[in-house]
Formats: sequence, structure tokens, C-alpha cells
Amino acid sequence: MLHGVDPTDSLQGLARAKSRSYETKTVNSKLVGEYLSKGWTIDKKNKATTRLRRDKPHGQLLEDRVWSLLYKMRFGFLSAKTSAVLELPGGSSAPTTKIDVVGIDDEIALAVECKSSHKLARRPTFQEELGKHRLIRENFAQSIRKQFPSAFRRQVVLAMFTTNILLNENDRSRAKQANVVLLDEHDLAYNETLVSHLGSAAKYQFFSDLMPGKEVPGLRIRVPAIRHKMGGTHCYTFAASPEYLLKICYVSHRSKGKASDVDAYQRMVQKSRLNKIRKYISQNGYFPTSIVINLDSSSRLHFERIKQEDDADEHGLLGWLEIRPAYKSAWVIDGQHRLFGYSGQDRAPKSRLTILAFSGLRPSEQARLFIEINSKQKRVSQILLQTLIAELNWDADDPRVRLGAIISKAIQQLDADSESPFYHRIQTSDDSKDAIRCITITSLYSATEKTRLHIVKEKHGNVIEYGPLWGGDNRGTLDRTAHILNQWFKLIRAAAPDWWEKGANPGGGLAMNDGVSACVAILRSVFEHLENQGKKLVHFDAEDLFELTRKYCVALADYLGALSEEERLKFRELRGIQGITARTRRCQKAIRDRYPDFNPEGLERYLEEEKAQTNIRSKEIIDRIERILQKVVLEELRREFGEDESEWWIEGVPKTVRVEVGKRYEDDDGKRGGKEHYFDLIHYRKIATERWDIFKDLLGFGKPGASKEKVTAWMYEVNEKRKIVSHASSAMIAISG
Repeated sequence: MLHGVDPTDSLQGLARAKSRSYETKTVNSKLVGEYLSKGWTIDKKNKATTRLRRDKPHGQLLEDRVWSLLYKMRFGFLSAKTSAVLELPGGSSAPTTKIDVVGIDDEIALAVECKSSHKLARRPTFQEELGKHRLIRENFAQSIRKQFPSAFRRQVVLAMFTTNILLNENDRSRAKQANVVLLDEHDLAYNETLVSHLGSAAKYQFFSDLMPGKEVPGLRIRVPAIRHKMGGTHCYTFAASPEYLLKICYVSHRSKGKASDVDAYQRMVQKSRLNKIRKYISQNGYFPTSIVINLDSSSRLHFERIKQEDDADEHGLLGWLEIRPAYKSAWVIDGQHRLFGYSGQDRAPKSRLTILAFSGLRPSEQARLFIEINSKQKRVSQILLQTLIAELNWDADDPRVRLGAIISKAIQQLDADSESPFYHRIQTSDDSKDAIRCITITSLYSATEKTRLHIVKEKHGNVIEYGPLWGGDNRGTLDRTAHILNQWFKLIRAAAPDWWEKGANPGGGLAMNDGVSACVAILRSVFEHLENQGKKLVHFDAEDLFELTRKYCVALADYLGALSEEERLKFRELRGIQGITARTRRCQKAIRDRYPDFNPEGLERYLEEEKAQTNIRSKEIIDRIERILQKVVLEELRREFGEDESEWWIEGVPKTVRVEVGKRYEDDDGKRGGKEHYFDLIHYRKIATERWDIFKDLLGFGKPGASKEKVTAWMYEVNEKRKIVSHASSAMIAISG
């Protein structure tokens, strides 16, 4: 029987304590001398108690780092408190053994022993400790099967993490014979970095080191594929979900520093690049290029050819590919950022990535292919591609394609025109981006093209209705587009010149991609309003067309020019598609406030929904803050003063709060449970300020050196908002400590 293992979701308080490199304790001041002799130092003196602090011993620190690693990898169950206890066969009188860290997930049950030394040294007792750990395997496996049933049989892994321990070849050989995985401080640091970048998907990389060659349970697939040869090597082209690939693919990074991983040709994933890819994916982005992998063992592949033309061998064979993946058998050669960008994404199960899978490439061949892809196949930037469109498609037969060239050319003309608000502010070709040249040609092109300013309706590829910026031919359309955009943005710049000139510098946000895109969207809504009044805008010349829009542009410019510094900051913080929509609707409202007949389609509905959603979001946020406060405060009080109510309640909660909460408890006959369910949100502030030594790092927010009243004022402000949108803490669903 295995004791002391709990669901990971219930261990948040323990996770905070284990993530620290130090431990704290509050004791009666009379006992301070006794603790000082044990290595504690005084952190804070109170009236009757003293808060003590000391660095964790190296052994405890190692155990806590390993535990925290598994917690961040989101193992389903973890050992709680100090360690797990395995009860050996023999009934209630049977001996027990402690296991430093236990982690249980769907695929694995992991038992870890941690061995550490203050200084780099050999460990004479290592063989004995290894032998003792080896002996728990059968009982540990039986307990896991009985207590934590699973759809697939878990792999049972015994591991030992060491720091500052010198091991010889005999030690490593014995560990291999005992089937115990040895991991050192370099392995731990590498996996800590990996999990900080990838999140829970890092655990599959970890599994590959723990269980190389073991079949991944439940992940056999049979997919349609094309088999062909490339460079004399068999390869397969097929599609698979990112969720599937994250579980079977392995990347060995150069930063890992493992001599055994001779194929460690990959660079460590870049967190900033991953974040950009995740944002792209969340906005319905997809990748048309293949992820390149190597499937290690052909014995795990089976290709079944289907009937096809006789000369199919020249072009590849069509058939069904069956894959029986094992850990560390599918190596990523190219595309790790595209793959890991799906880590934690809701789209990972349903999206599809195209795979080019080689079979049986040696590590040196994988590395050579990686170099070929990343050094000799230079990617064309999207900005350069958008710039070239103007030249490539100027004479295209398809009006849509030709329009793309016209818009691209018009935008480049705006950047080159010294009298334009956009002069030297648009990043075209390979111009370096800076705080002023921060509007990309791709962003302005997208804003102009998608708003149907030139072509309104098509049928079977033929234009049946042109938009207000169409000028009859290429040159006429280019000049008309540039003129209207110049005049529209000249008024906006004139109303807020300081804001416009700042670009992307602090205090800027108007002359940037999202700000400009919103202003173009408003121009389109003005055109639609004028069209609804019966005006055929395509028949007006460029100057007359702008005169029709002028008063609406002035209203927009006045609104933007009157925004305060704080309002400008909030305007800038509205990012992406939803942010542009919010900016556009708020600007449309400003125009409608001046001209009530201006009422773009969807504006009224948006404003009503925004008001309703604001109230809902506010209540949800405040309720969540209150629940988290309750959980954090109670966990810390119990950790410092004891689990029993007579300890944390009497020693940790100020008397004034106890009196008020106690009265509520008595009036309600304790129907909700313990007294902790009768706190108000503002009570947590009183507890925090009275027990400041415990809560200053957790609940204090503000300038360094500010008083505790000032750095906890946020709780008072939240409480005031709660009165409007929420109920008292006593009406909340009880949170168990």
C-alpha cells in the first residue's frame, strides 16, 4: 500500500513552499535561542513571536526541486508533505520504506530517490542505497496498479537524482543492471529550463530519457501516407495532430550537455518565439510546411501499399502507414518551434501538421539535414514578399491579384512621400524596424485589402461592383488610395501630433499597426454610412470623396486627440483582432455621439454586449481573487501555526477579526462548516497587516519601502468593487483548507 500521494491539483500551497530555496517558521520569542543554534536566523520580530528563516538543507532543496519539476510537468498525482511511504507486505506490522518523490501520470509511475552532498564528493553508501531502491519495484508496481487504475498499463520507473555526487563506471553499471535511471544536477537544470519554456509538454521529453525504447501506450496509429525516397533514404509524408506528435517526438538540445547524445544538434527552444507562434495559432494560424522527423526503428513501421498506377514508383507509393511509437524513437530534425507552439493549446488535438518522416537516419545524417535546412534554405521574410507583390502582380489578369499589387505599391508610395503622415514610418522590404518605423507593410496591406475598399462584389472571378477607392485602372486606383489615406490620417495626426510622433515609444500606440488598422476600419464604416445614404462613392473624384468623409474624420480625430495619457495607454493595450475591434467600435461610438445618424451595423449590439460582459467579467475576476485570497491566507496560517483550529485561529487571526467572524459563525449556527467560511474579503487585509512577516511577500504590491497599509490598499479597492458586482465572502462556496 502506498501512502502520502495526493492529486496534484490539491497541492498548490505545498508547491509554493517547495518552490522557495528557504523555509520559514514563526515561534514564541522565548524559543528563539534554541532555533538559532540550529541554523535559523531572525527574519522579523513581532510583539510576542519571531519569524525565523533559513536556507533549505541541500538534501531537502534537491527533493523540492525534483518535486517542483514534476508539479510543473503536471503529473496527475504527487507525493505530499515530505515523502511517500510504501507499506511492504505483511499486514499492519509490516515494515515501511520512504520514497523521496513519487509522481504518477497516465503513462508512468515514477519513484525517485534524491542523494546530495554539500561539496563534490564520492558516496561510499551509494551501492547500498541503489540496492535498497531497486527492491521496492515489485511492491511499488503492485500498489500503483491497485490504487491508481488506468486504461493502459503504466511503465514503472525507478530513478535517482544526485547533486555533487561523484559516480564511477561501476556505480553506473550497477544502476543499469538494476534498471534504475541515474540523473544529475545537469539533467535537473536542463529539464527545469525546458518546462519553463514548454509547460507540461516537457514531460514527454522527460519520459523519453526515462523510458527510451518503451512503446508509448495507446498511440499506435494507421494513417494514409506516401512513401518515396529522398537522398537515397526511404521517407513518408502524412498528417498527424500536434497532440500526438508532442507525445512521441523527442528533441535533444545542445544545452543538455549529454555526451551520450551525439545527435544533439538542436538549439534550445526560444520562449519569445514560442509565444509568437502560440499567438499565431490562437488566431487560426496554420503551417503549410512540413515538420521533419526521423523514425528511429523500421521495425516499428509497417507500410501497406494500396492499388495504384503501374508507374507510381516514380512519384511515390500510396498506402497505409502503421506506426507503433516508442519513447525516444521519433526525433525532430526541423520544426520544433512549430510543434511545441501547440503545447497547452486547445487546438492541439484537432489541428493537423504535415510530417516528412525519414526512417533510420543516423545521427550524423540527421545533423547534416538540419544544417542544410537552416543554413542553405534562407527563408523569404513576409515583409519582403509583400513588397515584391507590387512588382510581380502589377499586370496580373485576375483583378484580385492585381489589386494586391496596387495596394502594396500605394503603401510604398505613402512611405516615400515626405508630406505623408506615413513618411519613413512603414517597414518595407528589409528595412530595420525601430520605434518610429514600426508600421509593417503587411499590417497596413491587410487592413486596407480586407475592408473591401476597392472591390465589393465578385461573381465567378469577375468584378460586378467596385468600392469607393477604385480609380478605373492601376494608376488611378493607386493615386486615389494614397490620396484618401493621406488626407484621412493627416487630420488624425494634426489632432494628436505628440501621440502620433511617438510611434512605438513609451506613450505611443496610435502610429502603430493596430492603431492604424482600427482607423482604416473606421474609414470603411464611414464609406458604408455614406453609401447607405444613396451616394455612389466610386463616381466621386478623390478630392470630393474625402470632403464627404471630412466631418466624420474630424469627429474621430477630436476623440483621439482628447484622450488622456491613461486612456491612450489603455488604447494601446487593446491588441490583436479583438483589440482592433474594440478600438474601432469605441471610435465609432465617438463619431455617433456627434452625429447620431451614424450608426454602423453591429455597433449597438457590441456596446450592449460589452457592458454585459464587463459586469460578468468583473464579478468572475473578483470572485476568483476572493477564493485565491482565502486559500492562500488559510494555507499560510496553517503552515505557520498548525493545522488545528485552536492553533491557526487563535495564534494567526487577529482578535478583532475573530470576534466579528465568530459572531457570524454563531448567528448561522456554523451551517457552512468551519469559521474560515465566514470571512469577508476585507478580513484578509487585516490578517495580512497584523501578520505582515508572513504575508508581505505574498500580498504586498507597490513601491519598495511603502507602508503595509499602502501596499495592501488593493484589497480595499477590490472589496469596494465587490460591493457592486458580487456578494460577501460568507456567501461563497466553501473552500476547503
